[in-house]
Amino acid sequence: MTSSADIRLSIEEIKLIALFGDITGADVRDCIVDAEGERFIFVVGPGHLGLAIGPRGATIKRARSIMKRDIDVVEAADTPEGFVRNALAPAQVTAVKVKEEGQGRRVALVTVKSEHRGRVIGRNGRNIERARLLAKRHHGIDSIVIV
Repeated sequence: MTSSADIRLSIEEIKLIALFGDITGADVRDCIVDAEGERFIFVVGPGHLGLAIGPRGATIKRARSIMKRDIDVVEAADTPEGFVRNALAPAQVTAVKVKEEGQGRRVALVTVKSEHRGRVIGRNGRNIERARLLAKRHHGIDSIVIV
């Protein structure tokens, strides 16, 4: 498992965390600049997702306007399973199981109803890629498999 002490932040990411925290008032723990997806991905502390989004999305809309980029927000969790579930939100995930495979690889098996598979994957794989990036960075999970 990767601890927050193992996560290296660039100067740009540190500045973005401070700015997003100032705008939202949320406990911001991490930021990934996704150049391909042209977005910022922020991880906020447990219970701070609502604060980051704000009433009717007003806070996140203001942050997007100020930062001039699309923004995704994921709520941190104490367990790898909970974190993967949160990273795939708002898709309805039935179950998450993290298992160890050969050579120390960790795989998250995510169970979803067939009608929710599209939402889990997202347009052009955007949602599943966000979950994979964050699961690797925060919990050392090498792969996410939708079952």
